[in-house]
Amino acid sequence: MEQFDAIVLGAGGAGLMCAAVAGQRGRRVVVLDHGTEPGRKIVISGGGRCNFTNREAVAERYVSTNPHFAKSALGRYTAQDFLDLVERHGIAWHEKTLGQLFCDGSARQIVAMLLGECELGQVTLRLGGALGEIGHADARFTVEHDGRRYVAPSLVIATGGPSIPKLGATGFAYDLARRFGLKVVEPRPALVPLTLPGEEALFRALSGVATPVVAGSVPAKGKGQAFAEAALFTHRGLSGPAILQVSSYWKPGEAVTIDLVPGAAAGWLRKAKRVRPRGTLAAALPLPGRLGDALAEVIGVGELGLATDRTLEAAERRLADWRFHPNGTEGFAKAEVTVGGIATAGLSSKTMEARHLPGLYAIGEAVDVTGWLGGYNFQWAWASGWAAAQAV
Repeated sequence: MEQFDAIVLGAGGAGLMCAAVAGQRGRRVVVLDHGTEPGRKIVISGGGRCNFTNREAVAERYVSTNPHFAKSALGRYTAQDFLDLVERHGIAWHEKTLGQLFCDGSARQIVAMLLGECELGQVTLRLGGALGEIGHADARFTVEHDGRRYVAPSLVIATGGPSIPKLGATGFAYDLARRFGLKVVEPRPALVPLTLPGEEALFRALSGVATPVVAGSVPAKGKGQAFAEAALFTHRGLSGPAILQVSSYWKPGEAVTIDLVPGAAAGWLRKAKRVRPRGTLAAALPLPGRLGDALAEVIGVGELGLATDRTLEAAERRLADWRFHPNGTEGFAKAEVTVGGIATAGLSSKTMEARHLPGLYAIGEAVDVTGWLGGYNFQWAWASGWAAAQAV
């Protein structure tokens, strides 16, 4: 039996961050994981360059049953704090659009940085063994891993959600949380492509076509969320950054609206008719050719001069608010993250500790806090891990 101050389950971003910070605070920490490689999601993220944070990481850009829960952790460990750490390790980085920060080199640099920080904190890493019995008695948690037994007054659940199962992801965190009396908000795939039913099969013929749009969710109640980025038509439905963003808000049965001509002024088709009456709707659309042809066919307008102004006004409205009705998503296999998870109602927003069971913590993707596309989820991993590390 090995004694520690804290046992961290999961060697992903949140778990490594928590372990490193706690270790450097003088805590004896062990990290346990069934996988043989730490930071597996980090390694594949951002096309292998890791979109490690976002300058605009505020609570309003996260999806949660409690929209205020993330404020404390994000406010106390900011994107700039993590960037300072990156720069201290001499990792070159660059900023893309919308506040997204990436490594110039490899995502493995971020993993190496976190492992280096763990080494500074004298953290023990035990990887590649199956987790066995996990229990709690006499204010101590006991965890069996790869035939060994570990005991500590603090246990941190950092095993993530079920997105990208090929990396070994499972719903383990939820099962463990329930066993210790925490509730779980039903998890569903997020930042994931949407699939379209057969009646919208016309758009499958456009597979590979991408265009800038404003895509929005159309919830049954309340106000939707819209994103101005690219949409991509696929052989199964819709993808691209704008659609991945919307997928975190979309629920079965709801529509998705797409403005296919963002920024177009009212009356633009009537103006095009006056300028080129023999021109076609397809030619007038500021869209890739195949997409323009398909939309004109659905709308039923050919030569502009043959259409009434009322018909063109209706076409404008439809192009600015094209409704798709997805019949699902491509599931956890293609989802970058998970919406839902361990309910925040049972956790302290300051420390991430379970309210009813001192010493139990939950951080990262395992918790019902999901960020937008573009480095937000990594920043939640760093911030929630840091917050827990102050308390273990």
